[in-house]
Amino acid sequence: MKMKETLQLGKTSFPMRGNLPVREMEWQKDWAEADVYEQRQKLNETKPTFILHDGPPYANGNIHIGHALNKISKDIIIRYKSMSGFRSPYVPGWDTHGLPIEQALTNKGVKRKEMSVAEFRKLCEQYAWEQINKQREDFKRLGVAGEWDHPYVTLTPDYEEAQIRVFGKMAEKGYIYKGLKPIYWSPSSESALAEAEIEYKDVKSPSIYVAFKIVDGKGLIDEATSLVIWTTTPWTIPSNLGIAVHPEYEYAVVVADGKKYVLAKELVETVAEEIGWKQVEVISELKGKDMEFMTAQHPLYDRTSLVILGDHVTLDAGTGLVHTAPGHGDDDYIIGQKYNLGVLSPIDDRGCFTDEAPGLEGVFYDKGNKIITDMLEEKGALLSLSFFMHSYPHDWRTKKPVIFRATPQWFASIDKVREDILNAVEGVEWVQKWGMQRLYNMVRDRGDWVISRQRAWGVPLPIFYGENGEPIITPETIDHVAKLFGEYGSNIWFEREAKDLLPKGFVHPSSPNNSFTKETDIMDVWFDSGSSHEAVLKGRANLSFPADMYLEGSDQYRGWFNSSITTSVAINGVAPYKTVLSQGMVLDGEGRKMSKSIGNTMSPDKVTKQMGADIIRLWVSSVDTQADVRVSDDILKQVSEVYRKIRNTMRFLLANTSDFQPAEHTVEFSDLRSVDKYMLIRLNQLVEKVEKNYDKYEFSAIYQLINNFCTVDLSQFYLDFAKDVVYIEAEDAYERRAMQTVFYEVVVKMAKLLTPILPHTAEEIWAHLSEEEVYVQLAEMPQVEEYENESELLDMWGAFMDIRQDVQKALEEARNEKKIGKSFEAKLTLYPTEQTKDLFVSLNSNIGQLLIVSELEIAGDKKEAPETALQFDSLAIVVEHAHGETCERCRAIKEDVGVNKSAPTLCARCAAIVSENYPEALVTETD
Repeated sequence: MKMKETLQLGKTSFPMRGNLPVREMEWQKDWAEADVYEQRQKLNETKPTFILHDGPPYANGNIHIGHALNKISKDIIIRYKSMSGFRSPYVPGWDTHGLPIEQALTNKGVKRKEMSVAEFRKLCEQYAWEQINKQREDFKRLGVAGEWDHPYVTLTPDYEEAQIRVFGKMAEKGYIYKGLKPIYWSPSSESALAEAEIEYKDVKSPSIYVAFKIVDGKGLIDEATSLVIWTTTPWTIPSNLGIAVHPEYEYAVVVADGKKYVLAKELVETVAEEIGWKQVEVISELKGKDMEFMTAQHPLYDRTSLVILGDHVTLDAGTGLVHTAPGHGDDDYIIGQKYNLGVLSPIDDRGCFTDEAPGLEGVFYDKGNKIITDMLEEKGALLSLSFFMHSYPHDWRTKKPVIFRATPQWFASIDKVREDILNAVEGVEWVQKWGMQRLYNMVRDRGDWVISRQRAWGVPLPIFYGENGEPIITPETIDHVAKLFGEYGSNIWFEREAKDLLPKGFVHPSSPNNSFTKETDIMDVWFDSGSSHEAVLKGRANLSFPADMYLEGSDQYRGWFNSSITTSVAINGVAPYKTVLSQGMVLDGEGRKMSKSIGNTMSPDKVTKQMGADIIRLWVSSVDTQADVRVSDDILKQVSEVYRKIRNTMRFLLANTSDFQPAEHTVEFSDLRSVDKYMLIRLNQLVEKVEKNYDKYEFSAIYQLINNFCTVDLSQFYLDFAKDVVYIEAEDAYERRAMQTVFYEVVVKMAKLLTPILPHTAEEIWAHLSEEEVYVQLAEMPQVEEYENESELLDMWGAFMDIRQDVQKALEEARNEKKIGKSFEAKLTLYPTEQTKDLFVSLNSNIGQLLIVSELEIAGDKKEAPETALQFDSLAIVVEHAHGETCERCRAIKEDVGVNKSAPTLCARCAAIVSENYPEALVTETD
C-alpha cells in the first residue's frame, strides 16, 4: 500500500466544469418528465397563497435580455415562496393584439386590402401563436418554471369573454362614452393612441409670433391694433377659433415700430427682443377680464376668433395670449366647450389637411408648417419665425411624431373614478416608495382614457348602433356578445352581420325597423392586458384576487400597472395587486440603451448556448434590478467567475463528504469542536440573512452574501485548514467526522438557498446528497436554528479572526523577506496579552492548525517579546522557518519526523494514524 493511499483524498463525480449549456437541458428534460412543477404544487396545496401575476410580454420576435431579467426575477421569487410555506403557482401570459403584428404581416408581404378583415385577423392569430411558441421555449430554457402548457393569452376566447364583461360593467356604471375631443393621433399608425403609447424625443420645431387684427375691441382697443399670439405648431393656425387671456393678468397696448399690438405687460420686453422690435412704447393697459368677447380677424380665413378667458394661460413663455384650436389641444378643447367655440380639426387619418383648410387640401400637416408661415407672411401677419429644439410626443411603436387631433372616439372616464383610483394607489404596498407617488401623479393628472383604436387586430368594441345612430350598450347585448366570444372567439364580430350578433328577438327604441349596425373600432391593447385580473386572477381556480404582487419594468407605471388599477377599481372598487415591485431597464456595459442600430443588444439564447442559463440567472441576482442595470460580455465573464467559485466550493465539500452518511456519521452540535460550532453558527447567520433578503426581493444582497461566505468563511478559512483534518486524519476520526458534519450541513443548506437563483446547479449538487427529497425543488428552505452560547462563540471567534489577520500580515512580511515560502513552512512564536492568552485557552483548538503553520509556540507576555517581533494590539509575533524535516504524508515540517523507526518519513502524528489504521503501508515502506 502506498503512503498516498492512506490519505482521505476526496472523490466525487460532481464535475469541476459545469458544462451548463448541455447539462441544463438534461435537467429540464428530467423535470418535465417527472412533472416537478406539479409535484411542488401538490406539496403546497393546503398552504397560504402567494400569487405573483405575470404581466404579459408582447408576442412578437425573440426574447431579449430585458425579458430574461423580468422572467428570471419572477421565477426567483416564486421558487423561494414555493419552498417557504406558500402555494405559489405561476401562470405565464402573452399580450397578442395590436399594431406590431399587423405590421409584421405587412412586412412579410401580406396584402391586407385584398382580403376580408376576418381573414386578415386569422393570419394575425396564427402569427401570434408562432411567436408565443418561440418565446415559450426561450423562457423555459432560462429555467423558468410554470404552467407553460396552460398560459393565459389575450386572444383566447375565454380571455376575450372576460374582457367584454369588464367593458360591460364599466359601461353599466356610466364610465364609457363617445366623444369628439382631441386625443393623441398617430398618422404613421393611422390610429388613436393612449398616453401609455407615447414616448418623447427631441425635435426641431418652428416658433412663430402671429398678429390677429382686432375686429371688435369693445371700445377699449381700436381696430388698428393686433393681438399677438405665439405657437410652435403653425399647422394648427387654420384650426384657430379663439384667443385665450388670463382674467387677472395686466395686458399692454404698445406701439412697436409704428404699429399697435396687445400682449401681456410682463412679457413686453421679452417679446420685443424675440420679434426684433426697435422702438416700443406702452400707450395703455387693461385687465384680461376686460377683453372677454372681443373678436379678432383670423389671419388666413374670412372668420373671426373670439377672445376668451382661461386660467390655463401662463406667463412662462409666449405673449400671454394663447392661440386656441379646440380640435388640437386638451386645454383648448375644455375652454372651447365653455365658450361654445365648436371643434375644428381639418386633418384626416393620414395626417393630411382636408377641404376644411382651404389652400392646404391633401398637404401633410408637417409640410403645412412652411406653407402656412409663407401664407402668414404674405398676409402681413407673421411677426417672427425661428426654430428651436424641444421634447415632442412620438408613437412608441413607429417612433414617428404624433399630433393632437379631435376625432370621434370611445373613452373610459377617469374623472368619475379618479378619487377611488388615487385612494387605491395609496393602499398598495410599493417596494420602491417613490412608485406610489409616480403612479399617483399619473392618475391625478391624466385625462379620460381613449379606448378605441382604428385597427383590425384586436378585441372589437361590443357596441351596436340604432337607425338613428344612437349607441347601444346594454347588459343584455354585452352578455350575449361575451358568450359568443367565449364560444367562437372575437373574430365572429367580423364574420357576422350586426343582427346575427344581437340576442334573438332584440328590439330597441332607436331602431323601429329593427335595423342595426356595429362598431368597427377595436379596444386599446392596454384594455386587453388591463383586464387580466378578471380573465386570469378571477378566472382560474388556483389563483386569487387581488394578486399579492405585480412585478414589471418601470415603464409599466404608465402601462400595465395603470390600466390594471383603472379597470379593477372601476368594476371591483379595489386595486388588483397588493404589492408592486418595478425594475429598471437593461443597459449595455457603458450604460447606453440597447438598440439594434447601435449593435449593442444581447440575446439570451446566445448566452445560454455559450455559458448556460444559470449564468444569466446569477447575473440577474447580482444587479440591483430596482434601478437600471448593465450587462455585457465582460460583466457576464465576471459573474461566471463567481459561479466557478461557488461551484468549486460545493465540489470540494461534496468530494470530502463522499464517505459521510448523515444518519450514521453526524456529530451532534454539542459534541462538535468550538471551530465547527462557529462555522455552523456562521452558516445559520447566512441562512437568516439570505432568507430576509429573499423576503425583501434584494437579490443582489443574496449574491454578495453567498459569494462572501464561499470566499471568506469557507475558502479562506474553514476549508483552508480543513485539508489538514479531512485528508490526514483516519477515516472515522472524530475531528474528521466533525468537519464532515459541518461540510454536509453547508452543502444541504447552500443547495436550498441557491435553488431559486441557480436551479440547475442546485439540482446537480442535490443529486450527490443523501436527502429524502428526490429534487431540491421539493425541499423546504432551511430553518434558522437556535444554538447554545451563540453570541459567546461569535465574539470569541470574531476576536480570533482579528488575531488571524495580524498573523497573516506577519507571515506575508516573512514571505517578502524570503524567510518562508508557504505558511506551512513557518514557525510562529506568539507573545499574547493576558486577554489573548485567555482567548486561546477558551478556543480549545489547535491554533497552529487553524493558522496553517508547521510549528506554533505561545511564549511569554507581549511585553517580553524581542525587538524583532512584529507588534500588534493583542500580541507580538515572531516568524521564522520551521525546524525539522517535511513529513511525507501531511507535508508539515516537524522535528519529530522519523521518531517512529518503522515510519522514517512521517511525523509522529502521521505515524500514529498510519500505524493504527494502515499498518500495511508501513510494512510496504520498510520492505
